[in-house]
Amino acid sequence: MTMGSATFVSNLLKQTGLFNESQVTELLEAARAGEKSVTATVLDAGYAREDDFLQAMARVLGLRYVRVGAESIPAEVLERLPTKAVFQYNVIPIAFENDVLTVAANDPLNMSLIDALRIAAGTRVRLALSPGEDIATASKALYGVGAETVDRMMQDNRFEVQPEESAGKVDLGELDQEASIVKFVNQIIWEAFQQGATDIHVEPMENTLRIRYRIDGVLHQTPVPGQLNRFQAAIISRIKVMANLDIAEKRLPMDGRIGLRIQGRDLDIRVSTMPTVYGESISLRLLQGSGRFITLQELGMSDRDAGLIRKIIQRPNGIVLVTGPTGSGKSTSLYAYLHEINTIDVRILTAEEPIEYEMPGINQVLVRADIGLTFARALRSFLRQDPDIIMVGEIRDAETAEIAIQASLTGHLVFSTLHTNDAAGAFTRLLDMGVEPFLVASACEAVVAQRLVRRLCEHCRKPTEPNPDFLREIGFPTAKLAGRAIYEPAACEHCRMTGFRGRRGIFEVLHVTDAIESLIIGRRATNEIKQKSIAEGMSTLRDDGWIKVMDGVTTIEEVVRATEDNE
Repeated sequence: MTMGSATFVSNLLKQTGLFNESQVTELLEAARAGEKSVTATVLDAGYAREDDFLQAMARVLGLRYVRVGAESIPAEVLERLPTKAVFQYNVIPIAFENDVLTVAANDPLNMSLIDALRIAAGTRVRLALSPGEDIATASKALYGVGAETVDRMMQDNRFEVQPEESAGKVDLGELDQEASIVKFVNQIIWEAFQQGATDIHVEPMENTLRIRYRIDGVLHQTPVPGQLNRFQAAIISRIKVMANLDIAEKRLPMDGRIGLRIQGRDLDIRVSTMPTVYGESISLRLLQGSGRFITLQELGMSDRDAGLIRKIIQRPNGIVLVTGPTGSGKSTSLYAYLHEINTIDVRILTAEEPIEYEMPGINQVLVRADIGLTFARALRSFLRQDPDIIMVGEIRDAETAEIAIQASLTGHLVFSTLHTNDAAGAFTRLLDMGVEPFLVASACEAVVAQRLVRRLCEHCRKPTEPNPDFLREIGFPTAKLAGRAIYEPAACEHCRMTGFRGRRGIFEVLHVTDAIESLIIGRRATNEIKQKSIAEGMSTLRDDGWIKVMDGVTTIEEVVRATEDNE
């Protein structure tokens, strides 16, 4: 930055009225260093909010301040600026009138930006100022994730479309070193990690390569460049290379894993391939192997349920079962229970498939049925390892069930999971496996059924008044509202325009009392056991869901959806 330009920038910053002399000096020094933009320096230092700074700069420079939305930009305007320039300068074209291209940017004091954009666009350019997050969000929505990388591959004749019969003839050495493909796959995984996705699905369609993320239990299609299907073979091969899979084998399903570290956090990715009519479909399950654990208090249980669980998991023996379908948060709850009782004076052994979280102080064993290390075999070995507490990932068969029950009856506290619709159904499932009723009754201390519901975004949720007839039909306790509001989703930037952000558990905790033991021994019906538990104070999944609705955590529709199979 020259002396003249420094004086000019200094005057502009002073005219905004946002900074004192020392702050202006600091900003100028950062601009001279050239490591980051003045806007970024302002935000990092906490001198002003981005929209306040950009609005003030727009006023001083005589420019427009706009909030960019992807839906408001015509396709013909986007074509006026090369994809590379959009992502390199973090800008986006928003209008083209009278041979002048209006480009939204968030770096108003970059003296060379106008010239660079004019050369790239081949026409006159006028700047408008807009928050960087708006620009980045619109760019991803309109150009797709990794658009710059795909654009570069389109210009590289090494990536010409290969006929089907030669698509598998990929030089592994060249592929592994190809920066563009590597970068694109990294971008896909990075974007999923940033959005909190649990799964990535790469799905070949007839004319496109579709990429979807599962976020908060719901699949969202990720915008990708239109030409992405041209690089389908290379992208899929790259993922298979990362997972140590045979890239030449395309006829059989395969499983592998990828170990990554992102922002200092270990990410374990389980990879599964499946041959389909248009090519191999690949699913990636993202497991954060390390990080902060959710505590029992943070699970969101009612005071009654949390107090009961705390009392039960402090016992020296017995079985605690967690039930629910796949993806209902059972593993998270089990880790929360173990975290609560993980002290230096107890020995904890777990058998898991897969190990979703690595917990310090606990001996975790990965079950591998392909080499004979089943849940039952691991559990049998655990009993010779002097454990106090045992966690078995899942009770799948009679052998595992019987060993788990015997372990609990011989002085061990055992945690495990089952796939049942409600808490009372766990006893029927164990009896169907062939376990004697008196063993089930004497070993089981509690069964926790759970589901996950999407959590309303606190920034945009809005009050609503549901139809009274609908509330009566679903059994909503309107008498308990007592002036509290029921909310519905809206849309904002914080929740990616979905109205929801994160998930929360709803629970049904069944305590095995003497009365429940008698019903189990008598092989009484599941519904009879459930009704007796309700009479003794148990809240059903739907009852707990209604509490979450009245607390403004979720919606009525979410609770109904999550508990349909429980009613």
